[in-house]
Amino acid sequence: MTGYRSDVPENWFVDPVNLGVPGVRRPDHDEDTALAWQTDALCSQTDPEAFFPEKGGSTRDAKRICSSCDVRGECLEYALNNDERFGIWGGLSERERRKLKRQAAG
Repeated sequence: MTGYRSDVPENWFVDPVNLGVPGVRRPDHDEDTALAWQTDALCSQTDPEAFFPEKGGSTRDAKRICSSCDVRGECLEYALNNDERFGIWGGLSERERRKLKRQAAG
């Protein structure tokens, strides 16, 4: 029997950074950008409609996604610092963010 011969090229490796794999960021220079956290946000991989429901619509799906997101804190901080008035950010609705700001101020 002859030796094993693979048809896989030697340069088979695919760089996950160039593919945009969640959780993988470019070192250093992306870390300096204020919105680098968005690369890892689970909401960027799902239907944005869930995060901006109609008035009175359910926020349950968005909050469920946020609950397992690695950058939830950065997202909430961004929304609070930028006075985001619409949508679910960091797992909180606009009303919940207003309440949080009032509690922090008082």
